[in-house]
Amino acid sequence: MIDGPYFVLTVLGVLACGLTAGAFAAFSAFVMRGLAALPPAQGIAAMNSINVTAVGPAFMAVFLGATGLCAVLAVVTFVLWPEDGTVELLLGSALHLVGSFGVTVAANIPRNDALAEVDPQSAKGAAYWRTYVREWTAWNHVRGAASLAAAACFLLALT
Repeated sequence: MIDGPYFVLTVLGVLACGLTAGAFAAFSAFVMRGLAALPPAQGIAAMNSINVTAVGPAFMAVFLGATGLCAVLAVVTFVLWPEDGTVELLLGSALHLVGSFGVTVAANIPRNDALAEVDPQSAKGAAYWRTYVREWTAWNHVRGAASLAAAACFLLALT
């Protein structure tokens, strides 16, 4: 049975990954759809503004906090190798570290950077916006599913 500080870390992992999954789900469910419904120049401007705001303390504390917790949980699990929950803890950590953090760094951030460089008023900007919305949202689905699955794995490790 997981107990003591390890229990607290695991509960915090559930909460942090769950909050991260919720943020990603909101974007996939309605934010990106709302932005896509705007004229391209307005959608680009709004998304660029969101991308700047997203690196503020509120979201970054949750997202990077979840990432840090997952890294700590993976290391502690390898060191302690508990009788119960080992597979769930390692799987949950890997899901978030690769499927959420890794995808953010490898897929979403490069698209955000490219969006910041386009001229919103140009035909090229409008064409990129359509591609951006489709690709960014698909990768966001991956991030959301990975974060939710990580939270579920940590929850299973506690049972």
